[in-house]
Amino acid sequence: MVSANDTGPILGIDLGTTNTCAAVWQGDGPVMVTNESGEIGMPSVVAKTADGRLLSGLLAFRQAVTNPKHTIFGVKRLIGRPFDHPVLAEQIPLSPFEIVAGPRGDARVKLRDEILPPAAIGAEVLAEMKDRAEAFLGEPVRRAVITVPAYFTDSQRAATRDAGKIAGLEVLRMINEPTAAALAYGHDRQEGRVLVFDLGGGTFDVSIVDVRDGMFRVVATGGDTRLGGEDFDDRVVKLFLHELRDQHEVDLSDDANAMQRLREEARNIRHILSDAVTARVNLPFLSALEDGSPIHLEMELPRARLENLIEDLVGKAMQVTQQTLDDCELSFDDIDEILLVGGTTRTPLVRKRLKVLSGRDPSLAVDPDNAVAMGAAVQAAA
Repeated sequence: MVSANDTGPILGIDLGTTNTCAAVWQGDGPVMVTNESGEIGMPSVVAKTADGRLLSGLLAFRQAVTNPKHTIFGVKRLIGRPFDHPVLAEQIPLSPFEIVAGPRGDARVKLRDEILPPAAIGAEVLAEMKDRAEAFLGEPVRRAVITVPAYFTDSQRAATRDAGKIAGLEVLRMINEPTAAALAYGHDRQEGRVLVFDLGGGTFDVSIVDVRDGMFRVVATGGDTRLGGEDFDDRVVKLFLHELRDQHEVDLSDDANAMQRLREEARNIRHILSDAVTARVNLPFLSALEDGSPIHLEMELPRARLENLIEDLVGKAMQVTQQTLDDCELSFDDIDEILLVGGTTRTPLVRKRLKVLSGRDPSLAVDPDNAVAMGAAVQAAA
C-alpha cells in the first residue's frame, strides 16, 4: 500500500441513503473517521432553518421534527434521476419535503426559497464529512474515493462526482459498493467468489464479486431501489397510524410534525427489536383533538409483530438474491463467503431468512455499517 503524503490523505466515503461515513488508510489498515465524541458516521440529512441557516448531518437530523418541510433526506434516491422516474413516482407522495422538476426534467428539491439539484444536497453532506475528517486527522483533506451502487447509471455517477467537486473534493475514483465491501472483508485475498448482501436504509443490492489474482470484479448484480430500512419503517408507521385511529379516532397522516415523530420512533423501535424481543412505544403529545385534549400513542410492539409486518419485504430480498444467482447459473455452493453490508442486515429476520436460503451463516468479520467506507479507503491506498 502507498500513501499520499505529497497532497495529504485520501478519504474513502460511503455516501449512503440514510447515513454517510468515511475511512482513511493509517498504518497497515483502514480506520473509520469519528467525530470528537467518537461517533462513526452521520445522517445524510440537510436542512434550512427559518432564519436561513444551512444545517447538515446530525444537527439537521435533530431538528427534522420541527422543520419537516425543509429537511432533506434520502437524496441518493434522487441524484442523477429524471423527475418522471418510477422510483420517484412512489417517493414523491410520501415525502415531507417538496420534490420538483428541474429545467431539464431532472428531479430537484425545494429548500425554503431555493430549488436545488440533489448533487447540491449531497455536496453539503460530503462537505460536513470532509470537515469531520480534517478535524480527525489534523490536516487538510482534498481528495476522495466515493462509493456508488453497482447499478448507478452514468448520469447518477456524474452527479455524485459533481457533489464531491462542489464539496471541495477531487474525486479520484468512484468504486462500486459491493467491490468496496469485498475489499474491506478481504483486501489481501487473492482468489474466491463472494456474495455481497447489502441492505441499507434506502436500497437493497446483491452482488457477486469474483476475486482472481487479487483483482476484484463484479460479475452479477440485482436489487430493489425501494427496499431498505426506511421501507420497514413505513410499515411500522402505518401500524402506528392504525393504532391512533383505534385509540383516538383520528388520522394524523397529514400532520407533518406528527409523521416525523412517528417515523423517528419507528426507526428507533426497529433498532431496539434487533436485540430485544419486545419494545414499548411511548409518544406523548403527538397532536391534539378538536376539544384540545392531547393525543398520545402508547403500545407494546413485540418483535414477532414487526416480523409479520416486514415478512414480505424480507422475502422479496431473498427472491432477488436467488434470482441473481440463477441469472448467472450459480448456486450457493459456488459462493465462498457471504458478506453482510448495511445496518438493516442486523434485523434478526433478515439473517434468519438468509441462513435458510443459503444454508450457512454469513461472515461477520467487518461491521456491516462500515464495510463500504473501509473498502473505499483500501482502494484509496492502493
